Amino acid sequence: MTLAIAHLSDPHITAGALAGGPAASLSRALGRVLALDPQPDAVVITGDLVDRGRIEEYAVLREILSGFPLPLHLVVGNHDDPETVRAVFGGTTFLGGAQETHYAVEHPEFTLVVADSQVPGSPAGRLGPAQLGWLDAALARRPDVPALVCLHHPPLPVGIPFLDAMGLADGAELAETLRSHPRVARVLAGHVHRTVTASFAGTTLAIAPSAHLQSGLAMNGGLPNYLDEPTSFLLHLRAGAEWVTHVVAVSHAGAPVAAWSGP
Repeated sequence: MTLAIAHLSDPHITAGALAGGPAASLSRALGRVLALDPQPDAVVITGDLVDRGRIEEYAVLREILSGFPLPLHLVVGNHDDPETVRAVFGGTTFLGGAQETHYAVEHPEFTLVVADSQVPGSPAGRLGPAQLGWLDAALARRPDVPALVCLHHPPLPVGIPFLDAMGLADGAELAETLRSHPRVARVLAGHVHRTVTASFAGTTLAIAPSAHLQSGLAMNGGLPNYLDEPTSFLLHLRAGAEWVTHVVAVSHAGAPVAAWSGP
């Protein structure tokens, strides 16, 4: 049986005069997801859902997502406000039916475990001992089922100094936790606004690009800036006994884009 998870990130939805660009980018990316055949089993957006954490921005996001027909799960990033995310999306399928921004969703053939790496007032991330313990327990509940662990901040350096200075502070502790769970198929992250893959804790770290603007490859330091480069998302696919990851073009693709209507 084929399993597929579409992985988007960093849409930075905003409200007001500048809302059109990010909203159109996310809508087109989700339309591209729907046009895949077969459609993915689930979709995850790994953080920086909105740009400033304001209630009106989450209202725009909820309107975009309204009626989307596939299971779609949200991760908070450093631009997000977890309290507002809980107020707007708590108890819905977007948070796996939970009231918290860390939660696990037990799909029939895989488990999606979502962590909250947001640190108030900081662009860097941290999980902390309590959440790492929760993560360990969540992964232990279905040891024979593939799991995908989702968070916003990459748990290791990506070679861009500006971004590496605001990564996950306890990435080594996360790696130690994951090594006890060999069925973790992928660790999914965002934050970087670029496609990046790396080996991590016996599995593969996959960082999705932004649904809107990409960061420059500033490997020698300085600000990476944010560029109007082509957009895409990742598709994590179980092919036989192995997992593979495809990059699916969105903004410069001639492929079909589907639409959906709200409830």
